[in-house]
Amino acid sequence: MKAQLEISSLSKAFGGNAVLDRVDLEVAACAVSAVIGPNGAGKTTLFNAISGFVPPDRGQITLEGVELVGMPPHRIAELGVGRTFQNLRLFPRLTVLENVLVALDRTERRQSRRRRQVQARALLERAGVSASPDTFASDLSFAEQKFVSLARALACGHRILLLDEPGSGLDPPSLERMYALVRSLAAEGRTILLIEHNLDVVRELAERVVFLDRGRALARGTPAQVFASPEAANSYFGGEPEP
Repeated sequence: MKAQLEISSLSKAFGGNAVLDRVDLEVAACAVSAVIGPNGAGKTTLFNAISGFVPPDRGQITLEGVELVGMPPHRIAELGVGRTFQNLRLFPRLTVLENVLVALDRTERRQSRRRRQVQARALLERAGVSASPDTFASDLSFAEQKFVSLARALACGHRILLLDEPGSGLDPPSLERMYALVRSLAAEGRTILLIEHNLDVVRELAERVVFLDRGRALARGTPAQVFASPEAANSYFGGEPEP
């Protein structure tokens, strides 16, 4: 598959601690890829660097040949790269509908307010949000909040979505809803890169996986290949590769 997002020799240190150490990564277009690794491996810092929230010390990040390093987050978002966060970052005292309208008010300013409301309701339905659009975000379960955050990400119209632990806190029925949504997005031509600790989620969704540990990319390949690697075995399977 052709790489849409390419990362080369990406390094970042905080206070002398190397969080990313010459990371190379190719993210295939219109597919689901995953980054796995133990806590402190550098996964979130990688997402922060891609989306412009943390400037790398060295290395390149290119989107279809365009260098992203040095760009502010809003410019990277305008080029088509969006993300979700572990802490979701919803507006708790806005309703479900208003949380999605915040994004549409920025991306669809030429549309009438009524048209944006119709579009927001359609995105909430697409994301599988079952709560009333008039419910305050703070009154939702964590799982429902997560689907609202996904609907808001869709409202931005990004071509590449960085999903930070989309499976965390979801019960089995909610996981199935999330699987269906992510697969449909990839089928429509979106590129998905996710961070995930739940390896069942990675098995279900990812075509390619990169294993990070202490800032270095130590294994890459299909989920089966990476899970069978000695590097991943030491972190996840008690030193024995997964059969």
